[in-house]
Amino acid sequence: MSDDFLGDRRMALEEAFFRKENQKHLEELRQELETKKSKDELRIASGITDEEALDHLVALGVSGHTLVALSLVPLLHVAWADGRMDEREREAVLMAATGKGIQTGSSSYKLLAGWLEQKPDPILFDAWRAYIKELSSSLVPGQRGLLKSQILAFAHTIAESSGGFLGMRKVSAAEDAALAEIQAAFD
Repeated sequence: MSDDFLGDRRMALEEAFFRKENQKHLEELRQELETKKSKDELRIASGITDEEALDHLVALGVSGHTLVALSLVPLLHVAWADGRMDEREREAVLMAATGKGIQTGSSSYKLLAGWLEQKPDPILFDAWRAYIKELSSSLVPGQRGLLKSQILAFAHTIAESSGGFLGMRKVSAAEDAALAEIQAAFD
């Protein structure tokens, strides 16, 4: 075999090796960028700033959109607890949604608007409860506590938004029961 033949083979081997290495590095970079994007979405949607908690949520496959849905379903559950949605509850849910990044006119907003007009099927809350139980079991206590406190705080805001009867008892018995169901999903 000639030195030229071996030299050509060596060069082809080196090129294939470096091409494969470059593809590997490009894939790693793509994955890093995707993880950063997911973490940024979660940071905006949840208010969570702890990098370890965000990394853990990304590793579990939780996206910003998932977290937004996670935070809105309990609000709807509380708002509809007494069988009707009053205007103050509706406004509070919409304010929470826009605060979570749902933009007016988006498909998410339209879906939410439908749920504000007609009570969602109870299967929606059942699915939320099953998901939150599974997610909670995968989180460390501090992360679970933070998610629980944020969701419950928003849910309490919705419950208190309707103002009660004649200025007394801001949260109805039905709303109290709905809040207890939300809390129980985390335990």
